[in-house]
Amino acid sequence: MNPKRLILAVVAVFVGLWLTSFLIHGVWLNSIYKETMNLWRTEPEMQKLMGWMFLGQFLWSVAFVMIWSKGFPAVNSLGRSCLYGLVMGLFMESNSLIMYCVQPMPGHLVAKWVVAGLAQSALMGGLLFLVGKPKTVAPTS
Repeated sequence: MNPKRLILAVVAVFVGLWLTSFLIHGVWLNSIYKETMNLWRTEPEMQKLMGWMFLGQFLWSVAFVMIWSKGFPAVNSLGRSCLYGLVMGLFMESNSLIMYCVQPMPGHLVAKWVVAGLAQSALMGGLLFLVGKPKTVAPTS
């Protein structure tokens, strides 16, 4: 993967991750977060720390793209890229199960985190394929 395509892929995955995270956490799970306010930072505290959230999402995007770029593009398909995303999602969401064991979180919230995280990662794999796949080169004679 050439550097320009690599940078484009990181940016696309970062934007996709941010948008899907907003839909998951800011819209779909928002009512659960309000019901469990005692478990979270206050809204002003979270706003002050938003830069750290963006940094974490950016680093996740860089790692996601870099791992994929080291071998997947040459033999890849949309389905395999989504499978790659799903496997990376399993890796990421295992932490949600661990957090459930050590923090007093509702089980239905953790279950939704896991399902949403797996779907989100699979989508990011598909997006990565669409943005990062190599252009096919016409055979020379």
